[in-house]
Amino acid sequence: MKVNKAIFPVAGLGTRFLPATKAQPKEMLPVVDKPLIQYAVEEAYAAGIREMIFVTGRHKRPIEDHFDMTFELEIALEQAGKKELLEVVRSVKPDDMECIYVRQSQALGLGHAVLCGQRLIGNEPFAVLLADDLMVGTPPVLKQMVDQYSEWRASILAVQEVPAEHTRRYGIVAGTPVTDALMDVNRIVEKPAPEQAPSRLGVAGRYILTPGVFHEIANQPRGVGGEIQLTDGIAGLLRREKVFAYRYDGKRYDCGSKEGFLQANVELALAHPELGAEFRAYLKTLEL
Repeated sequence: MKVNKAIFPVAGLGTRFLPATKAQPKEMLPVVDKPLIQYAVEEAYAAGIREMIFVTGRHKRPIEDHFDMTFELEIALEQAGKKELLEVVRSVKPDDMECIYVRQSQALGLGHAVLCGQRLIGNEPFAVLLADDLMVGTPPVLKQMVDQYSEWRASILAVQEVPAEHTRRYGIVAGTPVTDALMDVNRIVEKPAPEQAPSRLGVAGRYILTPGVFHEIANQPRGVGGEIQLTDGIAGLLRREKVFAYRYDGKRYDCGSKEGFLQANVELALAHPELGAEFRAYLKTLEL
């Protein structure tokens, strides 16, 4: 089976960005000229995925509005002859892309958010993308992972090496190298202390999972922080199926933190075809 569906867990409160996120979803915070969620959706679309499943919560309506048709805006742009802007607006949701919204009634953890999409996924492999992690790669990171899935037909986790003092922030994996970029995972631990971490390979915000993970999530006790952890579900899956960790070719910006969000804005602005040169010249005028 091909990977045709993706889950976007977007029910979080975004408390680290208050007051900016008091009345808008953190996933709608813009990096240069696009909201975070659009970067993630575009990455999934570039990987061949056409069914986007958003697991939402209260106050997330702006995400639905963003991927909906804005009739009045399109008419106004068309009448004003602003064809380029009209194409930008229409490109947010291509005609062959479907958006589905599922409510996560309680914030019980990432594993629970993924479980909310089970009925829509059915018995198919699927991707999970965390919009907080803005990933830049050529080809796009999720496309790299879909290609790996096509070869191995097993769950694929995006990983990167993290500083020892940061292991408490990640699911950490260990296993046997298969290639320079791929590891056969035999252990995964959620947010271990540095002295208990099995390695320094942390799971980034991209997953391709087999539907067997739903059974594991549904039958596990609550984990770290009293939440239903996706990492624990993957640990259960390891007992029955192969799971691989993939060192992706690209860069991750942790836009769940203010520092990472600012880094993404600066670096993507510098790479922007229209803004880059002028913005670079401006930065050179600053006394840094």
